[in-house]
Amino acid sequence: MNLIDKKVTHKIFGEGSIVNQNDSSIEVSFAAENKKFLYPDAFAKFLILHDRDGAKTVAQLIQVKEEETKELELQKEAERIRQEEKQKMLMEYEKLMNNHKLHSESQMVYWCDAEDESNVFEDWHVFTGTVKSGANKGKPSKAVRLHRNSAVLLTAREASWSEQERRILGVYMVKEDFIGKLSDDGYVPAHSTYKIQLTEEESEKLLFWHYYTYKNAPEKLSWNTGKYRYFDNAWMAQILKDIVALKEDELEKQHAQKFLNYFCKMNQITEHEIERPNGVLANL
Repeated sequence: MNLIDKKVTHKIFGEGSIVNQNDSSIEVSFAAENKKFLYPDAFAKFLILHDRDGAKTVAQLIQVKEEETKELELQKEAERIRQEEKQKMLMEYEKLMNNHKLHSESQMVYWCDAEDESNVFEDWHVFTGTVKSGANKGKPSKAVRLHRNSAVLLTAREASWSEQERRILGVYMVKEDFIGKLSDDGYVPAHSTYKIQLTEEESEKLLFWHYYTYKNAPEKLSWNTGKYRYFDNAWMAQILKDIVALKEDELEKQHAQKFLNYFCKMNQITEHEIERPNGVLANL
């Protein structure tokens, strides 16, 4: 909108004429001197435009700018709140990381169905499922015991197999900064380095129930419900040690050994003190 030569009135300087204009400012010639003003802001506070049509257009411009300014302020406020929440989460995260106490059963054993088997070694994460009842019904289940010292053991059995034939498919450490208490999406992601997929031949030699036992029912051999359960730290160490022994390829053996070393360090386990497996099948 061209305002050159348009007449205006200022509350202090009196009447004047617009002599210069750009997208963000105007220059007005008054009797005593020329003055520059922000455009269109000055028309909301200091200047009155004599031209009615022009005044109407300027008022619309001011309204649009005020709405944009208000929207920007709302965005800034929302960002400020997000930053505060982020900082609060970081403080909570640091507190949990620094005050974490090892739980004797902070490992996860996961039951892979057919879909899981086809995706887990591409995505390298598992989904814990949803809460079945209570106030959190329908929300992702939180694996609250899992921390950076935790590993996830991947197991499966065919529908036609007996439970004692459940085999181990692979294993991974959780992502370095993962804390189960703070996870809201139900996914348990893998560490960038420590993850192992077993071959079919290797899986056949590593049966889950060779390591696992119900401490209050040592002869029980069943997994009826649930996608996952917690797993003893010492049992996971036994499995990792056996994976190292199972590997024939030198590079794969070295990787499995580094995995075991890392796991033992994170779980305060001395490798040479790892006991022999004592699961249900080991005692048959």
